[in-house]
Amino acid sequence: MDSHPETKIDPDSTAKRWRILLHEVIFEADTPAGKAFDIILIWSIIISVMTVILESVTGFRNAYGAVFYIIEWFFTILFTIEYCLRLISLSRPLRYAVSFFGIVDILAVIPTYLSILIPGSHYLLSVRILRLLRIFRVLKLTAYLSEAKVIMTALRASQRKISVFLLAVLTIVVIIGSLMYVIEGEQNGFSDIPVSIYWAIVTLTTVGYGDISPQTPMGKALASLVMVIGFGIIAVPTGIVTVELSQAVKKASASTQACPACGAEGHDTDAAFCKYCGGRM
Repeated sequence: MDSHPETKIDPDSTAKRWRILLHEVIFEADTPAGKAFDIILIWSIIISVMTVILESVTGFRNAYGAVFYIIEWFFTILFTIEYCLRLISLSRPLRYAVSFFGIVDILAVIPTYLSILIPGSHYLLSVRILRLLRIFRVLKLTAYLSEAKVIMTALRASQRKISVFLLAVLTIVVIIGSLMYVIEGEQNGFSDIPVSIYWAIVTLTTVGYGDISPQTPMGKALASLVMVIGFGIIAVPTGIVTVELSQAVKKASASTQACPACGAEGHDTDAAFCKYCGGRM
C-alpha cells in the first residue's frame, strides 16, 4: 500500500480561486491584467459602435454590409461572454444584474439578438456607448466622477420643483391650445385641440417649426404673447437647477470636521465657528 495519502482537490476552493481571479481581471483596474482587460474592452466598444454608425450609411452598407454583419455578431458574442463572466465572478450576481452598468451591459447585446425577429433593431446597439463610462475608473478620473455626483445631487434636489413647473407648463399649453383652436379653427390648420396643443408647445419652447401658424390678427396676437412667455419659462428650470447646483457644490466641498461643542458637521472648509451653536472650531 502507498504510505502517502492521496491529495484531494477541493472543488469549492478551486471555484473560489477562479472566481477571485476573474473578479480581479474583470472588475479591478489596479492590476496589469485588469487594466489590459479594460483597455481592450473600451476599444472593442468604440469599434463596435463605429461599426453600427457606418453600417447605417447607405454607401458603406452596400459595399461592406457582409463585413459589418460579421463584426457586429463577433462583438455581440464577445460582450455576451463578458457579461456572463461578470456574473460568474460575483458572489451576488443579481445585484450587479440590476445595477446601472449591469442593465447597460445586457442592453448592449439584446438588439443584435432582437434583430433576428425585428429587422433594423440592431441600430439600437449604439447604446453600447454608455459602457465607455468605465473609462473614468480605468484612467483614474475620479475627480470627474465626483463632479458628476454633484450634478446628480442637484438634479435630484430639483426634482419636485421641476415637476411642479412642468405641471404648470402643461396646464398653460392646454389652455393656450384650446384658445388657439377656438380662434383659428380647422380652416387655418388647427384641425383639433391636440394639434393646437402641439403648436402651443412648439411655440412656447421657442422651437418654432412653422408647419402650423396663425392667420387671424387675434391668433397672431396670442402667438406673440406665447413667444414672450416662452422666454421667461425657459429661464425657470435653469434657475432652479443652478441654485441646487450651488448648494450641492457647497455640500461637496464642506469640511468633515465636527464641532467640538455640539458635534455638528457640514461646515465650510474655512469656518472658524460652528454655524449651529457658535462654538469655536
